[in-house]
Amino acid sequence: MTSPRKHLVKDFNHFITCYVCKGYLIKPTTVTECLHTFCKSCIVQHFEDSNDCPKCGIQVHETNPLEMLRLDNTLEEIIFKLVPGLREKEQQQEIEFWRSRKSKENGEEDGPRSKRSRLDAENDDGGDGDYHRSDPQIAICLDCLRNNSLVEESVVRGLMKKFIRCSTRVTVGTIKKFLSLKLKLPSSYELDVLCNGEIMGKDHTMEFIYMTRWRLRGETDYPMVLEYRPRIDFG
Repeated sequence: MTSPRKHLVKDFNHFITCYVCKGYLIKPTTVTECLHTFCKSCIVQHFEDSNDCPKCGIQVHETNPLEMLRLDNTLEEIIFKLVPGLREKEQQQEIEFWRSRKSKENGEEDGPRSKRSRLDAENDDGGDGDYHRSDPQIAICLDCLRNNSLVEESVVRGLMKKFIRCSTRVTVGTIKKFLSLKLKLPSSYELDVLCNGEIMGKDHTMEFIYMTRWRLRGETDYPMVLEYRPRIDFG
């Protein structure tokens, strides 16, 4: 019996390298019109001068091709697992990039003392930084799903401001936490979040719901509508 063939990373290079820069895909971003994937920085820079896909030449959008881009978080995780040290290298380069930008904006010298002080300041943010500030954003309408048969309807009510904008990487679990905070619900209180009448899992991202539940079902309205209600136990 022959042993299974071991694959090398280079065997997968065709699938995990960028057509534009020829390097490994960093923050892989897919053009939804043709499904070709590039580094996020590469495709965004390309669209500054052209509305066409750099690989197949199809016109992505007449005026704003950036609207047709979606981050592929699953592919990103696969690449990081395939290529040892790539995640750490990119994280370090990103830290150095933002550090150099801060030093230029503040007119600081890039010496050891200033580096240490800036690093300490960054670590004192309290963990409330906007970790998705560079991600594509999506507009969402959060509607309260009313049902007269539910006794708890007075507890779960409509929001004063039901339109929000967030990262496409935000999960349903985060949306539930946001709703609980805004509605001042007890920590033990549970909600269902639905799209087109289907309950969404807590780990589903807004991008996943948009692509598989909203857009693919013929919905063209914008923003995407999510409904919420008290959790119903079908057991």
